[in-house]
Amino acid sequence: MRAASACYGYQRNGVMIAAASSVLWNNKAACGRRYRIRCIGAVNHGASQDYQPCKGQSVVVKIVDYCPRGCASTIDLSKEAFSTIANTAAGKIRIEYTQV
Repeated sequence: MRAASACYGYQRNGVMIAAASSVLWNNKAACGRRYRIRCIGAVNHGASQDYQPCKGQSVVVKIVDYCPRGCASTIDLSKEAFSTIANTAAGKIRIEYTQV
């Protein structure tokens, strides 16, 4: 059974979805906002300078959940959204985002 989202409960919102951290959350105001996300590089400082996880694409995601305190990112992408813009083996990436 899947968990309920902070914005929409058990309503399905597709797979191009994300959770917003407190940076964007604003007491649920982020719910339903759409962001264009683009990978701009690796996060891991130990990664080789040659390592580039980005695929050169962008993706538009809908905010459907809250990324709780301790979340190390601004936007936590679904697996499907992440794999569209980056190699999933990277785990974490640096991103640019713009509300659309």
